[in-house]
Amino acid sequence: MSASSARRTWQRFSSGERLARFTVFLLMAAALAFSMRTVQVIPEFLLDSPTQVMDLLRRMWPPDYRYYPQGIHTALMETLHIASLGTLLAIVMALPVGVMGANNIVRIPALNWLSKLILVSSRSVNTLVWALLFVAIFGPGPLAGTICIGFRSVGFVGKLFAEALEETDPGSIEALTAAGAPWPSIFIKGFWPQVAPAFWGISLFRWDINVRESAVIGLVGAGGIGMVLDTALNLFYWDRVSIILVSIFTVVILAELLVTAIRKRIL
Repeated sequence: MSASSARRTWQRFSSGERLARFTVFLLMAAALAFSMRTVQVIPEFLLDSPTQVMDLLRRMWPPDYRYYPQGIHTALMETLHIASLGTLLAIVMALPVGVMGANNIVRIPALNWLSKLILVSSRSVNTLVWALLFVAIFGPGPLAGTICIGFRSVGFVGKLFAEALEETDPGSIEALTAAGAPWPSIFIKGFWPQVAPAFWGISLFRWDINVRESAVIGLVGAGGIGMVLDTALNLFYWDRVSIILVSIFTVVILAELLVTAIRKRIL
């Protein structure tokens, strides 16, 4: 056998892998083309959008700073209260649901599946849909917004809490069990010290998210700054819209900085 015939050619992907990659790319291109047809982009509106954006920015400048004390500050504080109380409600609900979803703590499959059903149901429904539901039940206002934030957040906090419980080191748990400790002591002395940093970090991160979402749910009547923004939009008070958006942006940035500082100092 000659050296040329024995020479091998290196290829990154095999023939089957190349065919699979080509099939995936082809399906993605087909899905993109089908989606573009469904969206129905109107070329005239698309070409005119830069002009409309510049016109809107001119209407929003300068912001009406005098409107902040009388129309924005109270609603902004209400938004923070909705986010904080909703997060506390989610924590209270997430603790038992998360424990019930951890396979290494609760070894009853029916309860594990019930926990997963609750967590998935919470995450699968959008925040605005929850807000519309609770506005219909409790009426417009911050109560509906608070319960909306709580029910939307329990899936996020509970799922991550359950995963943290399942990843705990079993050594201390087995030692406490062998010593005859009751289950509450096993959880408090064995599980909780291992998952507490993760749990509080998850809660802080969720509060940061809830500050953003609390600013949106008011658009459907669930209280907070969103209701003020919706009124300004409906009345075409663009100078007020701009100062409302600046206020929301400022609060979101401050919340992000606060959460980061707390995580660095405490956790």
